[in-house]
Amino acid sequence: MKFSFPLLLLFLVSFSCAAVTGSSEAGNAKVEACVACHGVNGNSVVPNWPKLAGQHESYLVKQLKEFQQGEEGPRSNPAMYGIIVNLTEQDIADIAAYYAAEEQTSGQAKPEWVALGEKIYRGGNLEKSIPACLACHGPSGKGNAPAKYPRLSGQHSDYTELQLKSFRDGSRKNDPSGMMQQIAARMSDDEIKAVSSYIEGLR
Repeated sequence: MKFSFPLLLLFLVSFSCAAVTGSSEAGNAKVEACVACHGVNGNSVVPNWPKLAGQHESYLVKQLKEFQQGEEGPRSNPAMYGIIVNLTEQDIADIAAYYAAEEQTSGQAKPEWVALGEKIYRGGNLEKSIPACLACHGPSGKGNAPAKYPRLSGQHSDYTELQLKSFRDGSRKNDPSGMMQQIAARMSDDEIKAVSSYIEGLR
């Protein structure tokens, strides 16, 4: 059977671009190095390290690949880089599948931040052109997997606050079209703290 060159080229390109499918079972055997920071089953007990359990698989893959780019990448973290630099594409897919399949532990908002946090999350701040968080992350903070918008609900408020401040100061820049950098730049410290706390209490 003969293939024309254009047809063969199309086949090879299509094959090389095919998405790698992750296996949660295989991923379970590859997360030993992750447990120290992210906890058993992806539920970190240290509030400045994120919970990974229940996060969208597509989002986890994106973050891991961007960490792998090191200092030149859009999300530089020397500690993460040292751990994952040698992971293959299959390893990343398996690890993401494993954590996506785990159940996240719930969190709780601090009462003093609920009113302001709810206002920002559900209605934004029109005077400062801050959009409502639910527009991308959903009413209950479950995110949008196809768009790679992360699940936020239940995440440690300390971690969320740190990420918003990193977007604000430009040290984190892996958001689509700089969207989160622009939003965070308009937020005060109190607004960031309040919405981070509110998010932790979302179910």
